[in-house]
Amino acid sequence: MKLLESRRVEHFVLPDLVSHCTFSLVYNPNGDAVASESVRWLDTNCPVLNEKRRKALYGLQAGELTAYCYNTAPAERLRVVSDFMNYLFHLDNISDGMMTKDTDALSDAVMNALWFSSYYSPTRGQPEEEINAGKLARDFWGRCISDAGPGCQARFKETLGLFFEAVNIQAKARDADAIPDLESYIDVRRDTSGCKPCWALIEYALGIDLPDYVASDPVIMSLNQYTNDLVTWSNDIFSYNVEQARGDTHNMIVILMVYHGHSLQSAMDYVGDLCKQTIDGFNENKKKIPSWGEEVDEMVKAYVQGLQDWIVGSLHWSFMTTRYFGADGQQVKEKRHVKLLPVNESAKW
Repeated sequence: MKLLESRRVEHFVLPDLVSHCTFSLVYNPNGDAVASESVRWLDTNCPVLNEKRRKALYGLQAGELTAYCYNTAPAERLRVVSDFMNYLFHLDNISDGMMTKDTDALSDAVMNALWFSSYYSPTRGQPEEEINAGKLARDFWGRCISDAGPGCQARFKETLGLFFEAVNIQAKARDADAIPDLESYIDVRRDTSGCKPCWALIEYALGIDLPDYVASDPVIMSLNQYTNDLVTWSNDIFSYNVEQARGDTHNMIVILMVYHGHSLQSAMDYVGDLCKQTIDGFNENKKKIPSWGEEVDEMVKAYVQGLQDWIVGSLHWSFMTTRYFGADGQQVKEKRHVKLLPVNESAKW
């Protein structure tokens, strides 16, 4: 299979996405303090974490990502969003490798906490004692809804539900040892990324609540999708090395190699070009934003800036975290050369 070529090469070169993104990188002045509090929150409330997971948690720097992407949020709101960001990565970690029935149980627990925010109300099939993932969700969500607008809340719950539906689809493919086609993959990946609930939290962080007619406007929805695609597809580039080493095939690079005859490097270049096109598309669509009057326009302007902050913030953070390049992130950012990691013996292609 063409994919096996990735095992023969010794390194690959990352596309230069950072230079293509000319947006200003801004860090929240409360970022470091909140990031430190937030990572301790997850650590303290996850006593079963082993040392490897705990080290990865602190190297992740999810709070720092939050500080770049929500750089004008007051400390209290930044903390809530930071807790969710740490939690979202935690969900991603614990759902990796889960069978379908396990992802169903995880989804039920988390969504239960969002719908019954003040108390645990187990439904049919749920345990009498709430699982830890539900307790964590109830904790941050209870703080969030105290001052989040109704539209923001509804969008968060809806999109987190879509996240779990997509994770379930991914788990079914894993159960069947199947690699989806590109179109199917992109459709599911837009939800497994977890970006959509993060967009709802842009509203929360800014203290705004977009009217439904704005949130559903085609131009705003296009800006959301361009941002999602940039964050998601660039993540496929940055995470490919560690994912291929453990046999994870939920990645656009893999699909291009399996179904479209790409080498590892040409797949990297192809996805890099797609990422650059999303930035260009975002900039073009900003020019098409309608006017809804001064008050609403100010909210929209702030919201779109939040999307823009996500684009530039996620790109730079990807080289700060140890999640993708270990301690070599800054060197990789400068040189863009990545040494291919050996494949785990149990990896399945």
